[in-house]
Amino acid sequence: MKESVRLNRSKNIFFLMALPRSGNTLFASIMNQNPKIACTANSITLEIIKDVFFLKQTDVFKNYPDHESLDNVLSSVYYNYYKDWPQETIIDRGPAMTDGNLMLLKKHLDQPVKCIILWRDLLDVLASYIKWFENEPTAYPNQYGKKNIEEKLFMLMDDSGSIAKELKGIQNAMKSENQKYCFFIRYEDLVTQPEPTIRGIYEFLEMDYYSHRFHSLNQFSLNGLGYDDTVVGKNLHTIKTRRLELEENPYKKMIPQSIINKYGHIKL
Repeated sequence: MKESVRLNRSKNIFFLMALPRSGNTLFASIMNQNPKIACTANSITLEIIKDVFFLKQTDVFKNYPDHESLDNVLSSVYYNYYKDWPQETIIDRGPAMTDGNLMLLKKHLDQPVKCIILWRDLLDVLASYIKWFENEPTAYPNQYGKKNIEEKLFMLMDDSGSIAKELKGIQNAMKSENQKYCFFIRYEDLVTQPEPTIRGIYEFLEMDYYSHRFHSLNQFSLNGLGYDDTVVGKNLHTIKTRRLELEENPYKKMIPQSIINKYGHIKL
């Protein structure tokens, strides 16, 4: 039974992990020029795997603990989820390198775990958030009754905030025993040296290089579907399409000292 399932697994599954506002959408827009690659939007696949895995904690399962059958489900999630996608290589965006997720992937992914880590300085990430929620009333940090920049940034950095989970995963990826699963790139290198940066990714993934275009980019769209940013706030995933360029963000000056004191030391 296990062998027959494996024979149907024709996709290459890789991972992308980064803090929000770190060039995820830009990276995906570039990689998706290659018709053999699908670099996804924020993915729910790891949440599916975790939800299925935690069924092992239920009384129903404990009453009849059929680990082999449930493990078959866990090992087939990625291949079933992406089986109808035309691309042969999937770069799944999500917190793959958190301690628990990495454990599940090592056990239930029938190929070596390979994760691209895209890093941007944390204060630059926060400055990008400030620019967004100061200029976009629909931005979700404006929807929780937070009255000032400090409160909004602390909300993002809270353990349940949108930055914390990804940050924990990146910090776990930096452990010496986990670096072998990862390829680290900086946002600044992606923007200022895109060709050698992307070429390094192809080498890491052991794929033939594809000649990408680094100007006249497209907004993110994959298999006819794009982001619906009415859910989180308009323009969260809008990229500049004319050309790649590194810009100084004046909103960095608006980061409160309390935020800098607590988080400014965090580096890759």
